[in-house]
Amino acid sequence: MPRYLITYHGFPYPDIDTAAEQRRAFRAWAEKSLGRAMVDFGSPLYDAGQMSATGAPVEPVEIDGYTIVEARSVSEVRELLAGHPFLSLGGTIQINECLDV
Repeated sequence: MPRYLITYHGFPYPDIDTAAEQRRAFRAWAEKSLGRAMVDFGSPLYDAGQMSATGAPVEPVEIDGYTIVEARSVSEVRELLAGHPFLSLGGTIQINECLDV
């Protein structure tokens, strides 16, 4: 079954207490709404730098966190993510299919 990398963008980092509360709420939502489709709950991410062989890296993209899910299609992923708490906080979710190489 295809895997999808879900990345979270555009949400300012809250204070530590608020972040812990939001993470608990997110985990509860994910366990209920994503269930067995969730492969990796993921974690928040911090931009630690870039590397480039040409010396000129591309413009960095802020990624606030990630989750990996399995689903039959992008449409199914969208259905799974409906009502995601990150969206109600004003963030954006990006869906990328993980291709076999």
